[in-house]
Amino acid sequence: MTAAILIPARYASSRYPGKPLALLIGAGGEAKPLIRRTWEAGCQVRDIATLVIATDDDRIAAAARGFGAEVAMTPEECANGTERCAAALPALPDDIDIFVNLQGDAPLTPPHFLTALLEAMAADPTIQVATPAIRATPEVQRRLFADQAQGCVGGTTLATDSRGDALYFSKSVIPHIPRARIGDPTLPLFLHVGVYAYRRSALEGYAAAPASPLELLEGLEQIRFLDMRVPVRVVEVDPKGCDIWELNNPEDAPVIETALACRGIE
Repeated sequence: MTAAILIPARYASSRYPGKPLALLIGAGGEAKPLIRRTWEAGCQVRDIATLVIATDDDRIAAAARGFGAEVAMTPEECANGTERCAAALPALPDDIDIFVNLQGDAPLTPPHFLTALLEAMAADPTIQVATPAIRATPEVQRRLFADQAQGCVGGTTLATDSRGDALYFSKSVIPHIPRARIGDPTLPLFLHVGVYAYRRSALEGYAAAPASPLELLEGLEQIRFLDMRVPVRVVEVDPKGCDIWELNNPEDAPVIETALACRGIE
């Protein structure tokens, strides 16, 4: 099985324009752009045939080529990271079997999350799409429900069937948990991690399908696969004490820089 990592990155973020080029200071005091830190995280994954940054912006492309990354130019109109990954397919070798979407704003994603997806797909050729999830600890459960009570989104949760395929993803907390059971570490309450692995046919099919109403309502791109009746295998992963944090707003930068320092990432 031959795999590639794709890092979708766009400049025109509504919440944080130019985000991929935002500088983050590592453990050694060196400032590197977000896109480079995510690329370096992807480089830690073993047995990857190629790693490509998929972007629509010449400034991001120039920065990426400057630190040695391969770049695929994609249309500005791509609605989400999965569409951008699909748009990059013509730039990749035909012998690539699996494409991993490592989101460009997630430099703290542990490499073993990606490896777990690749191992699952290698073990079961019927899996078309795979994504990781973390079982919510009692502390995280309480935070999720507290955020929901305040009208905030604390994270994306999901429900699966007996095979481990996703039934649904939501920014509301699912499944329903009786108040008396909140804090039970055995509950099937999972936080979704926005990393995906696709087979070529699934990725091509996604690009050809229209956005679903629920996808647009929730703001969750992976729901389109469910609408297409393409199963999404959920792979439970262990964060091993690592904080998983995305750079969504400028105020997230200090949190990520602290995590980089704690992990000793230069």
